[in-house]
Amino acid sequence: MKKLILFIPLALFLVMGIFLYRGLYLNPQQLDSALEGKPVPEFRLSSLEDAQIMISNHDLKGQVYMMNVWATWCPSCKYEHPYLLRLARQDIVPIYGINYRDQRELAMRELTRQGDPYTLNIFDPDGKLGLDLGVYGAPESFIVDHNGIIRFRYAGPVDMNAWNNTLYPLVKQLQQEAATAKQGAVTEGKAS
Repeated sequence: MKKLILFIPLALFLVMGIFLYRGLYLNPQQLDSALEGKPVPEFRLSSLEDAQIMISNHDLKGQVYMMNVWATWCPSCKYEHPYLLRLARQDIVPIYGINYRDQRELAMRELTRQGDPYTLNIFDPDGKLGLDLGVYGAPESFIVDHNGIIRFRYAGPVDMNAWNNTLYPLVKQLQQEAATAKQGAVTEGKAS
C-alpha cells in the first residue's frame, strides 16, 4: 500500500506534464470566444481623454468597427501600435480602443508621444469591460458588426499578416452586409 502511495505524485506529475506539453502547440489566436455571435456586453465607461464624457456600447452601434484592447504595460501593444496607426490613416474601419487596467495619465502620455489610432478610447481601469469580453490579456481585438454583434475575436498583436489574411476579409464582408441591409431598409421605406 505504501508503495502505491509513493507513485501518486509521479502519476500526477506525468498527467500535468502531458497537459502542459499539449498547451505548447495551441495557437492563442485561435482561442474560442464565448461572445462570438453575441452583442457587445453592456457598459458605460468614461473616455480616456475626458473623464466627464461617458461612452456606452449603444454609442458604438450602426457601423462595422474593431475594438482593440491595449495598455501601456503591454509590450505586444507597443509592437502592434505602428500598424494600428497605419490602419487608422487608411480609414477602412473605425478602431475603438479599450485602455485596459491602466493609468489614465500614462495612457494619454503614450498616445501623445506615439500617435493615437483610435476613433474613441474607452478607459477601463478596473478591467470590468475586458473581463466581460473574456479578455485573456492585451492586446486583443474584436470585429463587431453594424448591429453591435461580436463576429470575431483575435488574440495577439494585429500586424499586416493578421489584418490581410484574417481581419480585413471579415471587415469587408461585414461592411457589404451592412450596406445591403441599409439599402434594403431604404427600399422598404420607399415601398411603404
